[in-house]
Amino acid sequence: MGDASLVADGPIAGAFPLVDASSAAPLCADAADWPGVLRAAGDLRDDIARVTAVRPEIGAGKPSSGRRAVLIGTLGKSAVIDGLVAAGKLDVGAIRGRWEAFVIETVEHPLPGVDRALVIAGSDKRGTIYGIYEISQQIGVSPWYWWADVPVRHRDSLFIRPGRLVESGPSVKYRGIFLNDEAPDLTNWIKAKYGTVSSGANPIAPPGIANYGRGFYSKLFEVMLRLRANYLWPAMWNNAFNEDDPVDAGMADEYGIVMGTSHQEPMLRAQKEWDWRYLKTIGTWNYATNPGVLEDFWRQGIRRNKSFESLVTIGLRGANDAPMAEGGPEANRALLERIVVAQRKILGEEMNADPAKVPQLWCLYKEVQDYYDSGMRVPDDVTLLWADDNWGDLRRAPTAAERPRGGGSGIYYHFDYHGGPRSYQWINANPLPKIWEQMSLAHEYGADRVWIVNVGHFKGYELPTEFFLNMAWNPSRWTGDNLSDFTVQWATREFGPEHAADIATIVSKYAKFNGRRKPELLAPGTYSLTNYREAETVVSDYEALKTKAEEVGRDLPAAARDAYYQLVLFPVKAGSLVNELYLAAGRNALFTQQGRASAGAQAAETRKLFRQYLDLIGYYNTAFANGKWAHFMDQPVLGYKTWRDPKANNIDNLKLDEPFVPAAAGLGVAAEGSDGGAPTPLQFDAFNRPSRYIDVFNRGQQAFDFTVTASAHWIRLSSGGGKSGPDQRIEVSVDWAAAPIGESKGSVTVAGAGQAIAVPVEALNPSGLTRESLHGFVEAQGAVAIEPEHFTRQTRVGDRQWSRIDDYGRTLSGMRADAPVDAPGATPGKDSPVLEYRIYLFHAGPAEVTAITAPTLNFAPDRELSYAVSFDDEAPQVVVLVPRDYQIASANRDWALSVTDNARYGRSQHRIAGAGYHTLKIWMIDPAVVMQKLVVDVGGLRPSYLGPPESYRAP
Repeated sequence: MGDASLVADGPIAGAFPLVDASSAAPLCADAADWPGVLRAAGDLRDDIARVTAVRPEIGAGKPSSGRRAVLIGTLGKSAVIDGLVAAGKLDVGAIRGRWEAFVIETVEHPLPGVDRALVIAGSDKRGTIYGIYEISQQIGVSPWYWWADVPVRHRDSLFIRPGRLVESGPSVKYRGIFLNDEAPDLTNWIKAKYGTVSSGANPIAPPGIANYGRGFYSKLFEVMLRLRANYLWPAMWNNAFNEDDPVDAGMADEYGIVMGTSHQEPMLRAQKEWDWRYLKTIGTWNYATNPGVLEDFWRQGIRRNKSFESLVTIGLRGANDAPMAEGGPEANRALLERIVVAQRKILGEEMNADPAKVPQLWCLYKEVQDYYDSGMRVPDDVTLLWADDNWGDLRRAPTAAERPRGGGSGIYYHFDYHGGPRSYQWINANPLPKIWEQMSLAHEYGADRVWIVNVGHFKGYELPTEFFLNMAWNPSRWTGDNLSDFTVQWATREFGPEHAADIATIVSKYAKFNGRRKPELLAPGTYSLTNYREAETVVSDYEALKTKAEEVGRDLPAAARDAYYQLVLFPVKAGSLVNELYLAAGRNALFTQQGRASAGAQAAETRKLFRQYLDLIGYYNTAFANGKWAHFMDQPVLGYKTWRDPKANNIDNLKLDEPFVPAAAGLGVAAEGSDGGAPTPLQFDAFNRPSRYIDVFNRGQQAFDFTVTASAHWIRLSSGGGKSGPDQRIEVSVDWAAAPIGESKGSVTVAGAGQAIAVPVEALNPSGLTRESLHGFVEAQGAVAIEPEHFTRQTRVGDRQWSRIDDYGRTLSGMRADAPVDAPGATPGKDSPVLEYRIYLFHAGPAEVTAITAPTLNFAPDRELSYAVSFDDEAPQVVVLVPRDYQIASANRDWALSVTDNARYGRSQHRIAGAGYHTLKIWMIDPAVVMQKLVVDVGGLRPSYLGPPESYRAP
């Protein structure tokens, strides 16, 4: 996506008729070309038939007859393509000698007897394959036509526009995915669809191993190539790619997929290959005690795969993704250095006499980075594969000294993770703006040799996977300002233009909602039930998204509904239901505390929603798409008690209360902001003009009548009373045309069941300042909440600036500190860009500024991550978000909180000299700090997860 359209709507001047009048141009490829190219040409034939119901002929070499043809070939492997180049009819100067480049061009009179030809020429095997699939996608075949049942829109004819499309190759050389945490979903689906590995195919493996063989991998390889991926770490929890099916490795090479093994499995050997052979006799691998066995084990793997294109992982971690041994680098560095020497020796003896010519990587994952930081080095030709923190935050980027290395650098990224502080393995919780923000940094800092992402069980991650791979091909195509274009183009390709904008919004918002806190980390108290209507707003926003998704789904043609359900509707419905369930459970606890008779009903509601959830995933696993995707909702999301996922969905940990309810009636009142006890005053101001609520409830079983009265004529009520039954909400607001000038006080009294309860009301309608005269933000309830993109003024300094990232983060968007690569920290007041926010405060005295930022890490070594803040002309205060010596570890509670909340909280203390206008200034120091929300607390801030909704502002 993002490429110029090659397909014309009709027979425009100069267009090439791929299919016209029920006649298709024949496809011609040299029999001597790569087998993967010939296979992909067959896919193009099938794709043309899917679109037009006309199946073109496919043949080897030159077309036998006809006035038009599609000529497909690789430079140096196709006599026809080489002949066109030699004759000066095809210019390949832009692709010759490049990695995975291709040209698509209409050539006049290419061959005797052929008037015109559409030429697809590649610089190498994958270049030609990508060119073939470019045509497939352009004529309307989604890469996900099989994996997500995306329908193909029929066309009677296909015309290719005149001109020339050149793709000069990718920005990132190896672009791949890692099938990990594949059980239960993917593994159970594999067993149901393809069975288990036969004992004859792999006599060493125990019985019952899922058959990750040719049937599965042929489908996976195809979609990878359609997405211009070229690199795979295969499923490995209980499988061994090379042994599950003896054809797997050769088939990958034929397709054009570069194979590797995970960060913990060196030398093209899966851990299960070791376990099945040696676990019962030797135990887990240990080079210190069994060097000869391990070296022979590695040698066999390299010898087995030496004829295939591979990217070899070197180094060694412990079995089961654990550290190699206790003691860290101090105790084990010399051993790991010996291991690398031994591995390189094997590569030199088995694969190439010069091991520097064998593509290799050293994955600096978790504690392995400690070895590098302590001074360990590998040969210059080995790629350094830096890792994120398992939550999408880069731990490290290459330095100026590391960028010239021959092996370059890469990034191992995560969309899915099995580990602490909580596993997240269910559905997509990866907003595209977060992926773009971190991976754009990776590219800017030179990590461009390998990008590989953990895609878990694969299905459910279609959109972020495609974006990640698309960005790896051309990182400059997408920016912080045009990310919505990607989702609109994606929605248009999958479902047509009519509803594309709505669908793009839906998929973006559900990922945003899931991303601000992973569903596995939700709890009844995550969002405030009493302040800012936060929990209710979260649920109502998701409910509105679900309603819109259902509405769009009803308008789509029947053929598109299976695709729409799995890509759009199901994740929205599931996410909405999970959030609604936690709201009901939270209300159960709150209502119990408040003494509401309805507390038990909320327990029943929670259980009902849980049954609905089970029904929803049951439908996905059985009836949906005629059971094609059964088991892809086997992954539990409800019932976490530790970091490990529960064995099955459950709500046992919610401890729902069903308190005793007395027979006698009892009036209960809960004002907005009150957990229980005396009602909190309802505060109003003439700028934000909020509505506040009072909940009237029964503490007993017997019904009663109640009245609601206001003490002043300017206090408005949505109701004057009623009869108890279900809890009733009274909305309270202010008639500002009638409200007195200045500060006013009043009350709302609820009377019933022999009681009367007064709720204080406070209203601010200042003289001399109105909505019309205000310029900037204004305080309300003792705080000001600001969305960072709504600055009053921005000052750039040279190449440094704060840049907006559309739809980033937990609420509206983000403002990122951008500076040239390797630039030193800016100095506030000297060379620091600044965001200024004009705000009006009614209180003098102490103020705390909280900057809710992204959970970005100090990815540049030997420096911290910081910003500065000031009011008016005071000296800026430096706030350190991440100190220089920060360590990523489960024991680091600060890190665990940051990834749990998807935020960091920078706080600074100030003193406001007097009421009136003030300017809040946010100064850049270090690059990559992303501001998500700013909150100024002058004494009234209340606890919440997302912070208060943005305060009223007059731009």
